[in-house]
Amino acid sequence: MGGPSKGLTPPRRRIRRCVGCGKELSRNSMLRVVRSPSGEVSINAAGKAPGRGAYICADRECVRAAMKKNALARALKHPVDKRIYALLEEMCGERDGACGADGTG
Repeated sequence: MGGPSKGLTPPRRRIRRCVGCGKELSRNSMLRVVRSPSGEVSINAAGKAPGRGAYICADRECVRAAMKKNALARALKHPVDKRIYALLEEMCGERDGACGADGTG
């Protein structure tokens, strides 16, 4: 009767912005850093942990840019230890660079 049909909406593509380079990519192709309600900062591989989160490309250059700009600390509104950045760089070695490397970004 003229109204929008239900159930025919396309699935949402969950887009997030990298704090290092600013590119918008699917959250599945990025790494998530989270500040828990208790104030602990950690890398959240599953993407399901509660708390304030920030996303970063799985690319060493993005991690270095984020560290230089102090972007994770600003996004999480909490100081971020250098060990978190070191762990992110290690994880970048395990994953393919997601920062537009495959042309889908």
